[in-house]
Order: sequence, then C-alpha cells, then structure tokens
Amino acid sequence: MANPANQLVLRSVYQLFEYNFFIPSYQRGYRWTETQVKQLLDDIWQFSKKDEKRKGEFYCLQPIVVKQLDDKQTYEVIDGQQRLTTLFLIIKYFEDTIKRNFPNFSFSSPDYKTRTNSKAFLDYIKIKTEGESKLYVDYFHIWKAYDSINKWFEKKEKENDMNQIDFVNTLLKRKMEDRDGNEIDTANNVRVIWYEVSGTENDNPIEIFSHLNIGKIPLTNAELIKALFLQKENFFDKEATLKQIQIASEWDIIEKALQNNALWLFIYNSKNLLQYDNRIEYIFDLMQNRTEESEYYHTFNEFYYNDFPDKNNKPDIDKIWLKVKRYFLTFDEWFKNDELFHNIGYLIACGKDVDAIKRIKAASNKTKTDFKDHVRKEVRKLVNCNVDDLEYDDPYVRKILLLFNIQTMQNSNMRFPFDKYKEIEWDIEHIRSQTDKEIDTPKKRSNWIDIILEFFTGTIDVHKAGEFSFDNDEEKRICNFLIDLKKSDKIEDEKFRSAFELVQKYFGENTQAGKKDSISNLALLDATTNRSYGNTFFPVKRKRIIENDKNGIFVPLATKNVFLKYYSKKMGDVMYWKDNDANDYLAAIKTTLEDFLP
Repeated sequence: MANPANQLVLRSVYQLFEYNFFIPSYQRGYRWTETQVKQLLDDIWQFSKKDEKRKGEFYCLQPIVVKQLDDKQTYEVIDGQQRLTTLFLIIKYFEDTIKRNFPNFSFSSPDYKTRTNSKAFLDYIKIKTEGESKLYVDYFHIWKAYDSINKWFEKKEKENDMNQIDFVNTLLKRKMEDRDGNEIDTANNVRVIWYEVSGTENDNPIEIFSHLNIGKIPLTNAELIKALFLQKENFFDKEATLKQIQIASEWDIIEKALQNNALWLFIYNSKNLLQYDNRIEYIFDLMQNRTEESEYYHTFNEFYYNDFPDKNNKPDIDKIWLKVKRYFLTFDEWFKNDELFHNIGYLIACGKDVDAIKRIKAASNKTKTDFKDHVRKEVRKLVNCNVDDLEYDDPYVRKILLLFNIQTMQNSNMRFPFDKYKEIEWDIEHIRSQTDKEIDTPKKRSNWIDIILEFFTGTIDVHKAGEFSFDNDEEKRICNFLIDLKKSDKIEDEKFRSAFELVQKYFGENTQAGKKDSISNLALLDATTNRSYGNTFFPVKRKRIIENDKNGIFVPLATKNVFLKYYSKKMGDVMYWKDNDANDYLAAIKTTLEDFLP
C-alpha cells in the first residue's frame, strides 16, 4: 500500500459521483445492516448541525480504495463499496431535491459484476417493493437499506428535527476557492479519502482487497499519512526516488524503535483509549493535537488540510518530516538519560502527556541541566504533601509509593521497568491485614481457608493436608480446624470467626500495629496478586511475593524490600510486621524521597 505512485486525495461526495464505479466479482454483495445505515445518517446529520464549523471543515468517511480502468471515468472499487452504495441510496432518496438545488449534479449507480441486474435494481430502488427484493439476496439487503433511510428521514420529520436542504447541502455542497494557485474546497461538507492505486503489477487489486479485509481493519491514519509523504508528486523528478527511499527507511527505523515496549511504554500509557498498531502514528497525533474525542481520521485530515500541498503544489516534505524526527529524537534522548528516563517516566505514568513535558523543555533555557531541574520541579509538584499524614484513600499515596519504587531502583543503578508496570493493574495493599475488614461471603471464606491451609501444608487438598507432618502443635491445631471447616457443607459465622481469630493471634496480628491505613502500612502491589489472597496476614503475603519474584512476575523493588523487611533496623522475626517495622519503612520513604518532598 505504500507504492509512491499511488494517489491519495480527499474528494467531496459531489466529486465522487463524477465517476462510474465497478464492483468486481471477488467482493461480496451489499450487506450493510439497518444499524450501519443509521449510524452513517446520524453522523452526517450531527455534523450538519454542529455549531461554529471552521471554514473548510468537513466530515470524513473511511477510505474508498480504487483502481482506474481503461475507461478513464470508470474505477474498480477495491474497498469501500458498502459506503459507496449507501451514499448512492441516500442521494437517490433526495433525487428530486437534488435536481432542483444541484442542477449540474449527475450520478449513476455502482455496477456489480456477477450480481444479476443489481445496477437496474439500484436505479429503480424508489419504486421497488419488498416482494421484489426477495428475488435475490443482494436485492433484499439493498431494499432494506433504502427502507431504513426512508424511515430515518420520516422519523426526523415527525420530530420536527429535519431540514432536508441542510442535509443535502452537507452531503453535496462544494465551494471552490483559489488559494495560492490551488483550488481548495472551503465548504462544510462530507468527503471521502480517495486512495487510487497505480496500474503497476505490484498493485494487484485482489491482493490489496485481501490485505484490507483481513479482520475488516480500516486503513489507519499512519498508512494514509505515509502515502501522503511518499507520493511522487511531492518531489522533483531527479530526487524523487532517493527522497522516497530515505523517508521510508527512516520511517521503518522509528517504527521499529517504538515497537520496543521499554521505550514505548515509557512515553505512552497503555490505558489510553487511543491504541496504536503503527506506533509512529502516536507522533502524528501529537503533532496534530488528536484527542480521544476526535473523529477517527482527524490526524490525516489535519496533515492533508494544513500541510499538503503548499503554494507551489509541492509541500516542504523535508520540513514536515524533520518535525516527525525531532519528536522521535526527543523521546530517544529522554529514554537514554537515566535521570530524565525516571522522572519523565514518572510524570507520564501519573497522567502528564508528552506535549506537557515538551512545554517544560521549551520553558527551560534549552540546556540539559536546566531542563532536568524543570522536570524535577514538576515531580515535586506531584508529591507536595506531608507523608506522615497520608492514609489509604489519599490520592497522594499512589504517587508517593510509585516514586519511592522508581527512586529505589534509580539509586541502585537500575532502570525502573515502566513497560512491566504499565502492563499490569496496581492496587494499594495493606502490609498487615485489616482486622476490621470482614470476610463475609462463602466464596471469600473458602478462598481464605485454602490460602492459609496452603501456607502451612503446601496444599489445599484436605487429605494431603491431614497427612502433613507438623513440627508445631499450634499449627497442627489450626490446620485441623481449617480442614474441618473445609469439609463442612456450610461455613458457619461463629466457627469461621473463631478460625480467623486463631490464625490472627498466631501471626501476632490480633492487635493492630500503628494506624492500619497509614502509608507506613501500605505498599504497591499488582492487583491480581492482591485480590487473589484478600484480607490475609503478613507472612502469607510475604510468601506469595517471594513466589512471584521467583517465577519472574514483576514485583516493584521497594514492595519486595518491604515484605523481606529490608527497611527494618531491628531484625526480629521475619514473619511479623510490627510498629518498629512500620516506622522504619516510613523513614526509608522519607529519606529516599528527600529531594522531592517539601
């Protein structure tokens, strides 16, 4: 699809129907449903009613991919025939209104090869009956679509929410103005992305159709923008091939680098609603200020409208491409510098966007040292709080714990793995159990019994657990109690409460150390691990975290240090979390983050 001889332009619906269209036999017949037809009508109508449209603003439909046939006015439709046929049906509905208001506009129906008389059926669709439509399956779907159009407009008129001429104008109006020697359409109308493939042997229509229709994935903004950049008309003849090769090669280098998740998830939040198969598209979106609310082809439209072509009909490709490369080189610079990597990665993980960081850079004195200072200031703004006062529900807790983990790794001359961090959902976890958090459903209680039984015996099987050889009578008594509960048909409240209190006392958590919700009793832990064991005790959590680390599951370094009690100055029993452990942990947080905290 990147053949530089291919042509990529925007065409209004008026311009679109200046041509004849041929639907080849390798495509199925018309199959749009009522839902799809209504969605197209709703989209066009909403655009027609939009307030304060800028001059030349348009509603953009997905691409129509075509190949010119020997008859210069006829095109083979490789992709987009469903949209094209639906547009024809809408125009057919307004045929009389269009004749009065657009006397020079003429249009003909698409010609479906091997579809018996489909063209004639389309031409006379306004007088066809449901009975006639049942003669062929293609007729039926075409008739149903037209019936949906008819009912949609009838409903709008009954609701007094329809001005037909506004709709027709949005669909067909065009206003051509001369702009520096180029004819520009400045009407607020509907346009399609017209992708015309060349006549070379490499552009086999069937192969292109197969490529586009695997999973019915639409052409992305990146693919369309690439075609814009590589059009031969952008370059002077002598330099065309060399420039095309240069851009295509640099494009591939950038894309390959961004496919490295270590770089990609450093600059990008995976929870963003905008997802990218072609990750270079993220750079284009940043350049054109695309948001989650923007229409799908916003970025392509902005490039096309603002950058192609200029007054000489040859856009300054070198200048535009240099902007793309500068974005990438900026990302690469941040990624390779350890301090910028950790601080910028933290800002982005906390919701700052890349453009906000670039504005920070622009505000600095353009030296790397000054930029680093500005970035550190932004990090300080995110943790401007009194750590001693932080409790579970405070939004600062997550920011502090994440920064603590990042700085712990940086201080150990390791790089924080933002890719692993962003691929997982995270919880704020209590280090000691919450004594007042009741385990109140049969499923939760059964799960809790299994966790404790496995901790002591290595199995949840009651027979194997019953045969386990205990060195400690108290542990044996606890497990026998749990086995009896597990065998019972119903776990009674009183018996479960007794079991819980027995285990709680054994682990020394029957009295709460310090404040249960204080940050000194909180750690950052992946949600899967946290929610798998619920409200259980420190040694059980510790065992699970050690197993996760052993099995290669990412455990943030500071979280692992907490459960291994590396921050505790007094080395007592590693199976208990006491007041002195919590106090030492809090002190370690404050010491590690002393350059950032107020």
